Amino acid sequence: MSTWEQIYLGLGGNITNDLGDPASHIMAVADTLCDNEHFCDVQLSSLYASKPFGVVDQPDFINAVLSAKTDLSPLALLDVCQQLEKNAGRVKLRHWGERSLDVDVLFYGDQTIQNDRLTVPHAYLFERNFVLVPLAELNPCLTINGKKIADELWANDLSGLTKLA
Repeated sequence: MSTWEQIYLGLGGNITNDLGDPASHIMAVADTLCDNEHFCDVQLSSLYASKPFGVVDQPDFINAVLSAKTDLSPLALLDVCQQLEKNAGRVKLRHWGERSLDVDVLFYGDQTIQNDRLTVPHAYLFERNFVLVPLAELNPCLTINGKKIADELWANDLSGLTKLA
């Protein structure tokens, strides 16, 4: 019998391609995982428009966080995330640059994972309000290293974010 782990995925994109716009790519991830036997209890936060992080000469992003339970291992989950990006026509043009879809593993249960393919919790989690705000929306009681996500400054800072209807 497999064990189900609570996971959180960061979703974002800022390029429209022949397969859809960033919001439709994010919605497709939620739909795909809802229909996948390896996932249950799939929930999607609100969508947020945000200014680019790092490389600023690019279109604004649409971001969300997805919560689910999975029976996949961490690296199998990463493989699914990378396949979702590929299905959305992702082409990496430059680091922190434009993309149709980015799917990041933010949390995998309460595990800390550090290897050449995956770092969990996500390395830049506490620096990005476009991740923390929707994460706190889904689970305001979530903690990491004894700190409640909802109490973090960035989780309450809506600077540069616009919640979409």
